[in-house]
Amino acid sequence: MRRPTTEQIVWILALICGVAPLWATQAIPLVDLPQHLHLISVLHRLDDASTLFPEYFARRPELTPYLGYYYVVSLLNWLLPLELANRIFLSAVIAGLPLSLAFLLRSLNRPAWPALLALPFAWGDSFAWGFVNYCASLPLAIVTCGCFVRVIASEQRERFKWGIGVGVTLVLVLLFHVQSFIFLAFALPLLLLTTPAPEGKSWRIRIPALISVSPGVVIFLIWIAIRLSHPAEIAPGQPWKAWGPMFSKENVAWKTPEQNLNEFVTVPKDPQTGARNYAETVFPVLAGMVPDGTDQRAPRLVFLIAIAAVIARLAQMRAGSNDTKEGKFARWRIVGLTALAFALLFLTPWDIRGFVYSMNTRYAHLAAALLVSAVPVLPEKWSERFLIAAGLAALVLMAPLWTAFRAFDLESQALTKLAQSAGEKPKVMGLIYATGSRAVTHPLYLHASCVVARERGGLTNFSFASTPHSPLMYQGAIPPTFPSEWRPDTMNWEQHGKYYDHFVIRGPRPEQILGGLLQTELYVAAQEGDFFLVRRRGR
Repeated sequence: MRRPTTEQIVWILALICGVAPLWATQAIPLVDLPQHLHLISVLHRLDDASTLFPEYFARRPELTPYLGYYYVVSLLNWLLPLELANRIFLSAVIAGLPLSLAFLLRSLNRPAWPALLALPFAWGDSFAWGFVNYCASLPLAIVTCGCFVRVIASEQRERFKWGIGVGVTLVLVLLFHVQSFIFLAFALPLLLLTTPAPEGKSWRIRIPALISVSPGVVIFLIWIAIRLSHPAEIAPGQPWKAWGPMFSKENVAWKTPEQNLNEFVTVPKDPQTGARNYAETVFPVLAGMVPDGTDQRAPRLVFLIAIAAVIARLAQMRAGSNDTKEGKFARWRIVGLTALAFALLFLTPWDIRGFVYSMNTRYAHLAAALLVSAVPVLPEKWSERFLIAAGLAALVLMAPLWTAFRAFDLESQALTKLAQSAGEKPKVMGLIYATGSRAVTHPLYLHASCVVARERGGLTNFSFASTPHSPLMYQGAIPPTFPSEWRPDTMNWEQHGKYYDHFVIRGPRPEQILGGLLQTELYVAAQEGDFFLVRRRGR
């Protein structure tokens, strides 16, 4: 049996470090994850009469770009418990970013080691918010690019295989998230124009590559037609609603270039002198899940390694060394893809209300991953040294995340214990005034009511089933609730509260919110840590 190479050992150990924090905790600290798990449970148990699911929910009878994550984990749920199935899927998402980049770099005839530098960016802000579908679509989009290059650059007998790869992965990208599909709309033409074919420059050689994208393009056009045939409800000023026609100035919100730059990389200033402290550079959108910012060390380190690789290459060029196998096209295609990702970051809107939210900032992770992967090609001996440095960066990434996630696990156990005091088939309203965690950043308890609803087979007052991108929908009217889950103070008992029989509260005490109702219709059923469960009498 062949012994593993140094490169294989480093990659294996680095990927283990990269996904390890997901296995340090029972409850994974992603903001939208309780929502996702609740709907995946609904999808998996849609015919289960012991729940409210068959009474209130149905499969959406049209194509949606969120099918991928929900259906993959639901299928795994037939073999494994839901949370374990989800943990395996998320591990594949984290490991998939550097692995897919390694495949792309190999397709471009470049060494694969820089792809390992992208590992910290898989843990970026989009992942922390729980934009799982988008994060899962990124590795698929990168694999699509690699297969597309190989359709053109491979020998003729290999092109059919890689064409099938393009067709399958492009469709999968669309079924996970349309934003990665938009990136490919620019990336694939770039690769089509810049990738040399063995036979020369004839356009006939590139016809198989064009044919390979046709299934994905057709499905995309069908989805666009369906989406535009059901325009969003226009309700100016209301959250999660369109404020005007899709691309009107009333409905499209932009961030300034300065805002985008500051969110990508921030250089703090001394409060007294105003001098910039470049030693404390942070990357807010790329990382930031640990309150004290210690997880910023990994992004800083990978950028330093990338800069060191550039300096090493410049030093070799100055000494007259050109010990690389890099061709003129391979040198610039990865740079072109990086430029496209940065263009989408700075030139696309932040929100198209009623359609897509936090749009442009999601491209930051892709841009950063491509940027560090675009370091110049180095001789083999230098590549091995930088590979080891990149592997060490994964260890630097793991340590603070592991510690923080363990702390979150202890904190969040109060919520799972609270669910044990709920009745069967509950209608749960979340009144979460204090959304934050003391262990990890982001408003991780915003959707806390979904934990209780999922555990007991019930529904919650705010669900992604009310949004057109979800593969599930309500059968009838959407349960009444206040306009935004961020504003529980706008709850009106007569209009909203009377519909529900369970209330999950965090922040103020129940009597501060529900007052005299606790003496008549309601009672405090349980308190665990910072959480209260209030139930309707007789339920």
